[in-house]
Amino acid sequence: MIFKRILNSIPRPLLIRLSYWVRPLLVLWYRGNRFTDPIDGRTYRKFLPYGYENQRENVLAPGTLSLERHRLLWLYLKNETDFFTNPIQKKVLHVAPEQAFYKRFRNMPNLNYTTTDLLSPLADVKADICNLPFEDDCFDWIFCNHVLEHIPDDSQAIRELYRVMKPSGTGIFQVPQDLKRAHTFEDDSIKDAKERARIFGQYDHVRIYGKDYFEKLRQCGFEVNAIDYGSVIGKEWIEKYRLSKGELLPVCRKPNQSGTI
Repeated sequence: MIFKRILNSIPRPLLIRLSYWVRPLLVLWYRGNRFTDPIDGRTYRKFLPYGYENQRENVLAPGTLSLERHRLLWLYLKNETDFFTNPIQKKVLHVAPEQAFYKRFRNMPNLNYTTTDLLSPLADVKADICNLPFEDDCFDWIFCNHVLEHIPDDSQAIRELYRVMKPSGTGIFQVPQDLKRAHTFEDDSIKDAKERARIFGQYDHVRIYGKDYFEKLRQCGFEVNAIDYGSVIGKEWIEKYRLSKGELLPVCRKPNQSGTI
């Protein structure tokens, strides 16, 4: 509990820098054969715990610092798309870039890779997601994962993602989602940080998304496929990779001018 409080008190930009020194030690300490991180291929006896209000056990991979959502996205991109293999260079926008992906995407010769965020030291362009400084129809791929739950006007943010995506482009916009809820819940009157963490899962979240999240994306123009990729992989590999059972990947595509993908 004390360790958790210390981690949560460190500003995220500093935490990112410190992690580069700590990760090699964690890899050695947790090495084993029970679980696998598909991003770097390393195996471990267990993963680390992670979470703010409700801590999850055995979910944070020591080497890449990936969580369940990162590993699910990686497996989908690797197995179901040509993201890693297409030799034709693609323009990629990564909003609030995750450490698990940053260097790997940066070093891929087939990607023209741009990162953006207001605060992250990994951001090439410091920008507000509700007012992106990019031209219309600019990017082939856009990643924006666990960002929209922080944004008061998430509809404007989604419209901006739509605007800067090329026709026939693809985006994956993961959010914390409660699939037991039909409708997204938000309440601006809740000001207490502990109460917000209890209700929304984190003190700086402004909503908890329900099943209607996919419809919100569609209303902003995207064609959306909610993919339960864990079911494709199977129970054995959900456990081996430490994925979240039932998590849906929102794979979004911008129709071309004729209205087809």
